Amino acid sequence: MSIHSRPKKSLGQNFLHDTNVIQKIIRSFDAQPTENVLEIGPGRGALTSMLMEQLPHLTAVELDNELAASLQMTYGDRLTLLHQDILSVDLRAIAAERGKKLRIIGNIPYNITSPILFHVIDTRDAVQDFMVMMQTEVAARLVAKPRTKDYGILSIFAQYYAAPRLLFGVSRNSFFPIPAVTSAVVSMNFTTPADPTAENDVLFRTIVRGTFGKRRKTMRNGLKSLNVPPEVLDTLSVNLDWRPEELTVADFVLLSNQLLPIAGIITPLVSDDEHA
Repeated sequence: MSIHSRPKKSLGQNFLHDTNVIQKIIRSFDAQPTENVLEIGPGRGALTSMLMEQLPHLTAVELDNELAASLQMTYGDRLTLLHQDILSVDLRAIAAERGKKLRIIGNIPYNITSPILFHVIDTRDAVQDFMVMMQTEVAARLVAKPRTKDYGILSIFAQYYAAPRLLFGVSRNSFFPIPAVTSAVVSMNFTTPADPTAENDVLFRTIVRGTFGKRRKTMRNGLKSLNVPPEVLDTLSVNLDWRPEELTVADFVLLSNQLLPIAGIITPLVSDDEHA
């Protein structure tokens, strides 16, 4: 079943229509009847129709008025349709209601990919995994390694909070309207805990964001800008002559744990809105 609706540029809609790609996504996701599945941005229902063949119930989040109404009419009580912005959805409440962690799947608007990723990351205790279609360049950043051009804040957070995998690329011609960028499908598994673990999550994020905010400078200069005293800098194990993009996720964890005793004087970020 496919619902017909004109794509709305204001909502960043590009509808997936390639049957081979849709089937490949569904096979990779491998939804089981007993699982608690949530779909972000079902749109015309390309993924939804195949998911409903595997599941007795599905929760979906759709902001478009027309599409939300059509989906609800088509699937009735088998579909719990949340007609709202995914960033305002309480993922923990949905998981708690059904007594199971969420498996999330979605073809999301690319202009809000990073905020959605961080929304899921911030509620990861309620999420098992997340399979998502995104712009190829963002997918590359999720799995990037140190000392590469794509490695940055998003790489570190994705690899610290989850186990991201780039599954396969998707041609622009698989969508209507055809987008200006290529796409890729990424899986993020939240069931594998980070090792090692930061003792203070806020401090860990502050150090990563703060030093990458001055990524052209050395770690020493970046930490100075966060108000770390010179005498403390001399005690740290990480090579402070390196730039942020040279450090591994484990290096940032070690750094934040060593700075824990002075967490109270480290300059916090003004906002947590940068998802670069």
